[in-house]
Amino acid sequence: MILTSQNYSAAWCRVISVTLLCLFSTGPVRAQIVEETGVRAMGMGGAFVAVASDSSATWWNPAGLGAGPFVDLTWAVNLVETTETWPAWRDRTSWFAVGTPPVGFSYYRFRITDIQPFDPTGEAAAGRQDSREGVSVRSLSASQLGITLVQTLIPGVHAGTTLKYLRGTVRGDRGDSLARPSGLLAEGEALVGGNVQSRFDLDVGVIGIAGPVRLGAVIRNVRAPEFAAPDPASGALTTRMRLPRQIRVGAAFDAEVAARVPLTVALDADVREYATPSGARRVVALGAEHWFLARRVGVRAGGRLNTRGARARSATAGFTVALRGGVYLDGHAVRGGADDEKGWGLGARVSY
Repeated sequence: MILTSQNYSAAWCRVISVTLLCLFSTGPVRAQIVEETGVRAMGMGGAFVAVASDSSATWWNPAGLGAGPFVDLTWAVNLVETTETWPAWRDRTSWFAVGTPPVGFSYYRFRITDIQPFDPTGEAAAGRQDSREGVSVRSLSASQLGITLVQTLIPGVHAGTTLKYLRGTVRGDRGDSLARPSGLLAEGEALVGGNVQSRFDLDVGVIGIAGPVRLGAVIRNVRAPEFAAPDPASGALTTRMRLPRQIRVGAAFDAEVAARVPLTVALDADVREYATPSGARRVVALGAEHWFLARRVGVRAGGRLNTRGARARSATAGFTVALRGGVYLDGHAVRGGADDEKGWGLGARVSY
């Protein structure tokens, strides 16, 4: 059978519809980590699903490449952590991505550390001085190679998927609560190691644009891949870490299209909660991006609130400086409210 453009678009719609139906009908996801990546996205508090228009769309919403520039290339590093209270965690990511409207290529390398008190029934928010005499530490070091494919369904509506190949290693150990945990290890220290494991996964997204209004939705880590490490003595898989399946929707308003004001305001919300080392998580994020000096300088601000668990709050800020010839320097910083979350990111981007 020959696939026409209309048949191909209809097939894409069926795939997305079936995927959404299956995922919304399942029970709560029990994941172990939160992933946070993207310098522009983090500067806007994580309200980026409907905004994603640069090569970081390969992570945030693959459909965003369909409404992006002709070519966008990014190299960046991110770090987000809480280290002063238990449970603690650290996410460190470095990545490279290039995207054009029909296709994108990305490589992400990340290390995610989960630090838990020995006693799971103990007080979750206890400080270092109040914690028990040891902690349970898990660390996942992984690399992700992705190919992003985008299809225009109808004018202004794009669907995309990122097909991902992951290789990761989980390590686990226990130690004194005042010692430097995984992710904070001194040079030469190491955790009890696991085997390198390979997993296949995918992200699915859709974005619609009508004048100044942008609407988006994404399902990340559709298969929720799990990595595990064997116990050195018994060989049993005792240390496990899972990449969480996240379903998020977003809306944005581009005032430049409506009133020639270079301002974008965005709102994101997780559709359902998922588990993390610090407890249940279901986030609402709000952010804005404004440009000055003929779009040579951009500033961002945002915030996010976890509506589950500890209801942690975080505020973010970011900037972009246009250097020359389509070259941009991006940066962001994040700081938690009630908790001690903090982070930063830097990136270099070429966009035409």
